[in-house]
Amino acid sequence: MPSNPPLTPDSPWYKNVTRYQWLVLFIASLGWMFDIFEGQIFVTTMKEAMPSLLPEGTPEGTVARYNDTAFALFLAGGAVGGVFFGMLSDRIGRAKTLLITILVYSIFTTLTAFVTAPWQVIALRFLVALGVGGEWAVAAAMVAEVFPGFARVKSLGIFHATSALGSYLAIAAGFFIVSNEALRNHPIDGLNWRLCFLIGALPALLTIWIRMKLEEPESWVKAQQRAKTDPTQSTGRLWDLFSPQLRRRTATGVCLAAIGLATFWGVKVRSQELMRHAAERQIIASAAIPETPSNHDDDSTLDHHYQTLKRWEMTGLFLIMTGGMIGMLCFAPLSERIGRRGAFLFYHLGGFLSGVLLFTFFDRQSIAFYWLALPVFGFLVSGMHAGYAVYFPELFPARLRATGAAFCFNGGRLLAVPVLLLRGFMRDDLGWSLSKTSATLSCLFLLGAVVLLFAPETKGEELPE
Repeated sequence: MPSNPPLTPDSPWYKNVTRYQWLVLFIASLGWMFDIFEGQIFVTTMKEAMPSLLPEGTPEGTVARYNDTAFALFLAGGAVGGVFFGMLSDRIGRAKTLLITILVYSIFTTLTAFVTAPWQVIALRFLVALGVGGEWAVAAAMVAEVFPGFARVKSLGIFHATSALGSYLAIAAGFFIVSNEALRNHPIDGLNWRLCFLIGALPALLTIWIRMKLEEPESWVKAQQRAKTDPTQSTGRLWDLFSPQLRRRTATGVCLAAIGLATFWGVKVRSQELMRHAAERQIIASAAIPETPSNHDDDSTLDHHYQTLKRWEMTGLFLIMTGGMIGMLCFAPLSERIGRRGAFLFYHLGGFLSGVLLFTFFDRQSIAFYWLALPVFGFLVSGMHAGYAVYFPELFPARLRATGAAFCFNGGRLLAVPVLLLRGFMRDDLGWSLSKTSATLSCLFLLGAVVLLFAPETKGEELPE
């Protein structure tokens, strides 16, 4: 592996990064970008896919319950796959495991294009998530180990922020493919949303590049050598995360990820509907249709405006993800200035305030208002997610780095599942509105502020060996 050029006091961090290190970051980021696409493409198509697989006239609440079940299984699959592939990565290597995870999520996303029943979608969401959950931890560990200390935090911030590019790809699929009237009315049922899942085959090509270009990080190689001579240094042992030295770090990481992922799936991905509802109100007002609660649930009322409404929905998601990408890019420099705990606290408090305000006082505003509000909301609720890539690898030694990062991130996915089920209960059984449910779930951000009281500060420390 090429060494780093000599440092000078005035050198920008990126001037001392080698070509191979940039290559690792680029490949890891592509894998993460497609990882996010595989998850977000269901968000983009769920209003079309699930209804087309259910009998005509199925109540909206039933459709929503199927979608929430798919979300829950996706989170559960991510937890299982993340822990399994994290342990595998610590044992057989980062590059080999990264290749396997990408193949897993690529193959099962592509198969979703051919489903004929809702249970098949739900099952495939679980299988897709096995690879999705594993890829992040393996890629984050590899970037952390390949980059030198002076560039590690910023490279990991960039790595995680590329998730927005995967969201952009899913948004583009929704804007140009799902909303396409010709594809929507094609004799092949659901051709518009099925084509989106076929895009999932593209990441498989990335595995060829991984096989040809990536080497195992030096710190992983040394950890393997230590494990051969010292049984106490064995790699990838899950139970070691709960040793007296590591259990506090493990618990902190899991709790932070659980709050971030529960609010992502329970609050953030639903906020795009605010833009769609604003567009619905505008159409209803221009057509002089008396606005009632059923206007927003009755497909026949606004069906001929389907393409317009879908594109406004995707525009809302684009604005949220753009703000989110900026927020994630800001985490690294902010955490270098005020520490990891300080940066997490800023985003948790910002997420709470923006979520409660947006869904309580500003839930029935104009389209123009959401052009400004949604990027700010996305910035505040998403920035902390880059912190997982920065912080989790810093918590664990090389022999457990991918295992620990995977367990924290994907253990968080598993703990987020009850929140999705709670959301469905609030909406379907209690009859709560989108705004009331989302505002209530935004209070979870406050729990993150409490968790930070127990979080170790890792600013300025080298990666533990």
